[in-house]
Amino acid sequence: MAKILIGGAGGAPSEGVINSLLLSKRHEEIIGMGSVPSDLVLSHAKRKYVVPYANDPTYEDELLKVLDKEHPDLIHFQNDLEVYYASKIRNDIQDTGTKVFMPRHEVIETCVDKWKSWQAFKKAGLIVPENLFINSEDDLKRAFKELSDENGSIWLRANDMGGGGMGSIPTNDYHMAKAWIDRYDGWGDFIAAEMLGKQTITFLSLWWEGELVVAQTRKRTGWIHGNRSASGVTGVTKVGTTCSDDTVTDIAIRTIKAVDNKPHGIFGVDMTYDKNGVPNPTEINISRFFTTILFFTKAGLNMPEIFKDLVIYGEKPKLEKKINPLPNGLLWCRGMDTQPVLTTLEEAEKELIRL
Repeated sequence: MAKILIGGAGGAPSEGVINSLLLSKRHEEIIGMGSVPSDLVLSHAKRKYVVPYANDPTYEDELLKVLDKEHPDLIHFQNDLEVYYASKIRNDIQDTGTKVFMPRHEVIETCVDKWKSWQAFKKAGLIVPENLFINSEDDLKRAFKELSDENGSIWLRANDMGGGGMGSIPTNDYHMAKAWIDRYDGWGDFIAAEMLGKQTITFLSLWWEGELVVAQTRKRTGWIHGNRSASGVTGVTKVGTTCSDDTVTDIAIRTIKAVDNKPHGIFGVDMTYDKNGVPNPTEINISRFFTTILFFTKAGLNMPEIFKDLVIYGEKPKLEKKINPLPNGLLWCRGMDTQPVLTTLEEAEKELIRL
């Protein structure tokens, strides 16, 4: 029986993958590892190893110990920090006989750096909000002068804090913006951008040596606990909806090709609509599935299963459609400490009583 080792086990992003793999037809043995023991306790992995954070100097040695003990056929990571550091030591990982399925390291470097990825999108001719790197108070003043919308607001975000909207805030107040950057000691790391709208959409895709294997688009309706975040963004989708749009597909593929002319691995393109109704790419979540990947699995598209079948068995999926194979309008409703529900708007309405 093949073994698969998943990093970040117990955390929501990794458990979506683990639970999808546990529904695979071949029933591989799923092993977990992570740096937060209380998360690991929650994991559905068969065995669970505690390892340091990926930026710890001892991470590689501890990871190799796990690989030496378990000899997994495949290893996969589900957060930007671990994707980045594991990518740097991929040759050492593969020397143990364990396979990885990741884009080239320079592609990962570009995608985890918001400034570098924005530059790549802009160079490729994609419509993106203007950005300014904030190295000084003069840069911040310039951002308010050149980038603010009709309400005088700009969007501030940290360049290297990863996903989930960490470090992000919209503001029309210079003094608040300055205090926010001071709070994070973020001069030379924060980016100011033009404001976009609230509607977001994601194109999650899987590629093999330049060939698109499968892709599915999902809209997002709100964030869990968004009202408790300064930016309104938490990275935790409240309601996801399957959808298809040729314009979104075209922009997403152009965005991916802007960072890699021969994509290989997982590319999740996050887009936000501007005031003209055009989806602007804001980032590529590289080499990882989004947190709600179990949504697609339960709906009939098990992308983690396709992922491991490609690597371990050399098998490509038999799909009627490569792009958006799922029907439009499926809903994935989520909350804290409650099981998500797969439904449709029509079915959901039948359960509701309105007085």
